[in-house]
Amino acid sequence: MRELELEGEVRRGAEGWGVKRIQEWLCLHGLHVAVDGDFGPATQWSVREFQARHRLTRTGVVDPACFDRLVAPLRAALAPIEPAGRSLGEMVVAYALQHLAQRPREVGGQNLGPWVRLYMDGNEGAPWAWCVGFATLCLQQAAVSLRRPMPFERTYSCDLLAANAQLRQRFLRQPSSAAGRARVTPGSLFLRRRTVLDWNHAGIVVAAEDEVVRTVEGNTNDDGSAEGYEVCARTRGYRSMDFVLVDVLEPA
Repeated sequence: MRELELEGEVRRGAEGWGVKRIQEWLCLHGLHVAVDGDFGPATQWSVREFQARHRLTRTGVVDPACFDRLVAPLRAALAPIEPAGRSLGEMVVAYALQHLAQRPREVGGQNLGPWVRLYMDGNEGAPWAWCVGFATLCLQQAAVSLRRPMPFERTYSCDLLAANAQLRQRFLRQPSSAAGRARVTPGSLFLRRRTVLDWNHAGIVVAAEDEVVRTVEGNTNDDGSAEGYEVCARTRGYRSMDFVLVDVLEPA
């Protein structure tokens, strides 16, 4: 994929998207430079510092070895997971936790950076809220590992996710009973409801308990914002929460 490809060495004086991507990754590794697409002295110094930290030759030039270290977190998040007898939902959780371990987050502004482009198939910017993109990419990875089709179409929209789930009879309105909550299994997706026909945030259920749901979710933060900046593990109550069932259990 494009995010993992380097077209030749990149050095001081270079400009453009390839430089911007390197600057993004330097920032994600804690070496904060302007993300402006201009490979100047600050970017060169930061590349040298990154190389020194990773025991690479300190040239200040981004070659394939340096670039592979820069994008290693993204490569790790995309690594295939062996099913080992797990269900589709359990595989969704495994991939969500694999992404979480790499600390995906925005860089350079709202809904910007390589993680956003990964979850949104190359799209980024203020209009591209990426919570559903994150959740359905983990679902897609799980389906590929199990060599089975997606249970519903990949989308970026909370409302379209709800519509797809309703069409395929996988939608569960906020469950109020123990029997209803038992249908929310690991790997289900949650949708935070704003009105009867409008949802504004989504994520992945890691575990559903009597009174709370433990989640991994994108485009959020420690405050639970629907327009945050990272992938987080959170705990939520059931209020205003609807669900998309991945491993479908019949009602008791």
